[in-house]
Amino acid sequence: MGKVPLHALTLTEAAAGIAAGKFSARALADAQLARIAATDATIEAWAHLDPAEVRAAAKRCDAAPTERSDPVRTERSDPVRTERSDPGRTERSDPVRITRRGPLHGIGVGVKDIIATTDQPTEMGTPLYAGHRPKADAACVARLKRAGGFVFGKTVTTEFAYFHPGKTKNPWNPRHTPGGSSSGSAAAVAAGHVAGAIGTQTNGSVIRPAAYCGVVGFKPTLGAIPPAGVHVFSETLDQIGTFTRNVADAARLASVLAEPAAIASIPAVLAKAPRLAYLGDFPWTELDCDDDDEREAAATRLRLEADIVQVDFPGEWREANRLHRTIMFYECARNLAPLQDRERARLSAQLNAAIDDGRRITRADYDASVEARRRAIAFFTRSLDGYDAILAPSAPSAAPAGLTSTGDPSCCTLWSLLGFPAISLPVGLNTDKLPIGLQIASPAGSDDRLLAVAAWAEARLPFKGLV
Repeated sequence: MGKVPLHALTLTEAAAGIAAGKFSARALADAQLARIAATDATIEAWAHLDPAEVRAAAKRCDAAPTERSDPVRTERSDPVRTERSDPGRTERSDPVRITRRGPLHGIGVGVKDIIATTDQPTEMGTPLYAGHRPKADAACVARLKRAGGFVFGKTVTTEFAYFHPGKTKNPWNPRHTPGGSSSGSAAAVAAGHVAGAIGTQTNGSVIRPAAYCGVVGFKPTLGAIPPAGVHVFSETLDQIGTFTRNVADAARLASVLAEPAAIASIPAVLAKAPRLAYLGDFPWTELDCDDDDEREAAATRLRLEADIVQVDFPGEWREANRLHRTIMFYECARNLAPLQDRERARLSAQLNAAIDDGRRITRADYDASVEARRRAIAFFTRSLDGYDAILAPSAPSAAPAGLTSTGDPSCCTLWSLLGFPAISLPVGLNTDKLPIGLQIASPAGSDDRLLAVAAWAEARLPFKGLV
């Protein structure tokens, strides 16, 4: 097997290579920029990308000074780092240089274009914000930079992270949607432009495009990654997530973006095979039977080792999607109605309709839905007691043909409503050679357990991506 090109390295491999001095951040960036030059004319994953800025950022990472440590006592004549020896020994002291760099040092990450960046425009997928420069980075971007990474570029989003599509196409077949609203983030990772990207989800905007593009999409527990500096669509439901090419990378990236100790940087190894619930469908959508065969085949492979229990959707919550819709549209109208009052003619028909629907929802109906959501969280948390996680479809089908829609988010609605962590794994291709995703979810706060289960499943469900 030949040497893996730099652009095809996983995020963890790339970070380790830079840390070990095998290649520079600039070399990695140059390889990724070459990949973009070769492929993005078809995919169009980027809302803003300046190769000169990328190279300058990578060069700054390479030039970051190492810190000279205090003298370290060593019994050897060569200056190597050792632990302090017993004080009774006669040792010489050698000053050594210790590199103190973050876990993402030198790694450029794609950032969805509704997330504030001071050094690049944040345009929200709309000409209304053309050239907009926020005064401060979003909290997750600030944490990315503190971890040694940098913003590679801004990835395409649908208009204000709703349904009106951006320009991005699916890297597997440009005649098909990449999903949304984190269209560019998913496509950029799938195509090998970057090893990781940041997106957001209010309904299905991380899990769905990850499934459509054949990458790992991870939506942590609601609030695990702070939302400050991210465009607000629905404050109750908006959640930040990541796109990577494997589960280990998802943990590594999410851990630096999240609140301290919220997410471990390395998935734990399960002591035994997990016990999993399996939810084959959701009552508010229909699955494509042919595409579902691939997902069922994946579940069958996991059953060779795991205890997987088929569960039915509980009857009393069969219209939980209506709770999600009421909360989302009411808060959307509350947040965007002033903009609509000024700019209705320049907003898409989809967004205008959503705001109009939200304006018609009464405060009483909204409050009732918020209270019902609280009960639903308690119910589903109890329902998953005794299981390590629950398996479900990531999307009703593979990426649909056409670019006028971003696909159906319905398989993500429940976990978005509840704020539960969820992850999508690519598990196969349908007959049209488009990726199929398997979604895994668990109760709020169990992100580390979810990642451990996902890593276990990933090891048994090998998938060959585009890079």
